[in-house]
Amino acid sequence: MARHELPATRDTVVNVLDRDTPPILTVDAGDSVVVDSLDAAGHLEPMRTPGDPRPQMFEDRIGHCLTGPIAVRGAEPGLVLEVHFESVVAGTWGWTLAGVKDTPLTRRLGVADGPASWLLWDIGDGTATNNRGQTVDIAPFLGVVGVPPVEPGPHSTIPPRAKSGGNIDCRELVAGSTLYLPVTVPGAMLHLGDGHAAQGNGEVAGTAIECPMTTEVTLNLRERTPVSGIHAETPEGRVTFGFDADLNVATGDALDSMLAWLRPLFDLDRTAALALAGVAVDLRITQVANDTWGVHAVLPYDAVRRRPVTPTTGSATELDLDPTS
Repeated sequence: MARHELPATRDTVVNVLDRDTPPILTVDAGDSVVVDSLDAAGHLEPMRTPGDPRPQMFEDRIGHCLTGPIAVRGAEPGLVLEVHFESVVAGTWGWTLAGVKDTPLTRRLGVADGPASWLLWDIGDGTATNNRGQTVDIAPFLGVVGVPPVEPGPHSTIPPRAKSGGNIDCRELVAGSTLYLPVTVPGAMLHLGDGHAAQGNGEVAGTAIECPMTTEVTLNLRERTPVSGIHAETPEGRVTFGFDADLNVATGDALDSMLAWLRPLFDLDRTAALALAGVAVDLRITQVANDTWGVHAVLPYDAVRRRPVTPTTGSATELDLDPTS
């Protein structure tokens, strides 16, 4: 299969999602693409001091600076786009910002009126250190991975969408993960960007360590998957998602999809699947930063083991589930 290179230039980036944007690269299923992306704001160079205005790709920033769209030959609505992250490598610098947006959360915390607070980060091999001398471990991933909504016209990159992905901001989607996205438009038209060197579940400040990223993805198409909506297989386990302005609805959607996955895995009815989920499934707040909140459910691969009875001897032997099943 072919391996393509896609730099981030003025001709290869957008800051809206639109099904009618022409693809900047067309690949075959099974191909890999090495994608460069700028930070979410599209900075062309790092800040020298906190808040220092630096050149950006777009003079008037509308949304995230995303690389794409990438078209996949043969992708049609009804199929599923498989995005496997071969590698996710952060750039050498990043930033985090808090206290600039008036939301129920920032009002509750007493920071809605500012002043803004910046952290500037030097990113190295496995860690990042900020301008205040604090060091954290990094686990790079892309905040935005998605396809355009089926409706025509430009759409904001800010909210995640249950039918097309986008600004998912899920810290589980590190290298080695596979994200499954329903194909919404011919070609799929994948967009990638919003690199995060590190982020806590929730992205509670509204930003993570925002940074440039180089990501290699392998793209495939599937006719069917265990879950009808957006879901993932990560190094930790199986992941399902819920997105809604109401966290209760987002929670219910993430869990509903996880039950749909559990039932065939363990041959359970719906209520029994919920009982097992109560023991083995973690619910995590993905992000509360993007007006449409995110929740993801995680089933670690080793959380449940079966001891089937062999037909010949009647003895029980432990069976670990195949993570790819």
